[in-house]
Amino acid sequence: MPYRIAVAGATGYAGGEILRLLLGHPHYQSGEMEIGALTGASNAGQPVAELMPQLVELSDRVIEDTTVEVLAGHDVVFLGLPHGHSAAIGAALDEDTLVIDCAADFRLRDAEQWQHYYGSEHAGSWPYGIPEMPGHREALANSRRIAVPGCFPTGGTLAILPAVAGGLVEPDLAITSITGVSGAGKKANVSLLGAETMGSLKAYNTSGKHRHTPEFEQNLAEYTDKDVTISFTPVLAPLPRGILTTATAPLVDGVDQEAATATYRAFYDDEPFVHLLGAGQQPQTQNIVGSNMCHVQVEVDERSGRLLMTSAIDNLTKGTAGAAVQCMNIALGNEETAGLPRVGVTP
Repeated sequence: MPYRIAVAGATGYAGGEILRLLLGHPHYQSGEMEIGALTGASNAGQPVAELMPQLVELSDRVIEDTTVEVLAGHDVVFLGLPHGHSAAIGAALDEDTLVIDCAADFRLRDAEQWQHYYGSEHAGSWPYGIPEMPGHREALANSRRIAVPGCFPTGGTLAILPAVAGGLVEPDLAITSITGVSGAGKKANVSLLGAETMGSLKAYNTSGKHRHTPEFEQNLAEYTDKDVTISFTPVLAPLPRGILTTATAPLVDGVDQEAATATYRAFYDDEPFVHLLGAGQQPQTQNIVGSNMCHVQVEVDERSGRLLMTSAIDNLTKGTAGAAVQCMNIALGNEETAGLPRVGVTP
């Protein structure tokens, strides 16, 4: 019997991207996987053909209400819902169902941090879905509940982690991430109108106010005994997709370019979705669009005594939907790379 997959919040950007990837998955092509219920809220009752005409193979489908009854009975349920809506559904679904949450509900282990940034009761934490973090792939393989990371912490963590884990830097990090507008989701918002974003850059949720700040701290603190401090600045750019992250931190004495490059190469040499660029190259968002790749560069700034760490990801693929499918593959024992493109779309 094929395993059946439901996508809640299917008409959002994350849900649509999950479906794009599933339709290209070899198990879907072979008949080992079936796409079951597609659910939404305000779009319930509307045809997929009108809402997501790019998904030609699903054009005869209709969006259903997001209820436990509709989602029950599937082997895998992806939750592409607004923050705060996943906990009740996750608790109600059978414990044998693989539930993969693309919202923030189960990312943070610290209840006080959750309450500070999200202002609601903490629902707990699930295994955290960055497989490239040492120890996480093993946890994901034995789980039926998975929390997909935020898009900023995905790109930023992959840029920074080898330096912190390898002791190249003091973990006092200044991080800037420039993001496309799709990261805000598919909702009506004046600040995201074309007239407001085209030809303009804007920093927002600055000085520690962004909700992904504690995720950065949580991720990096796993791999150092030192106190981790993060100054995170997100910047909105007139792009549909993509996140470019730059981070700097003070170098530890004796670290040169050769040592930094060797550390990163050893850390990511066996990772299929992280690519360390050659000397003189910098990550560009145009090279990762539509792919599950993270392009990374590391450079020693001898003049300032700091390390520069840079990455580029597609916020909807590696930053959300691709991570979700990658985690599904691991949890189900599939080939981890199945259905996940490594080649970007350019120009």
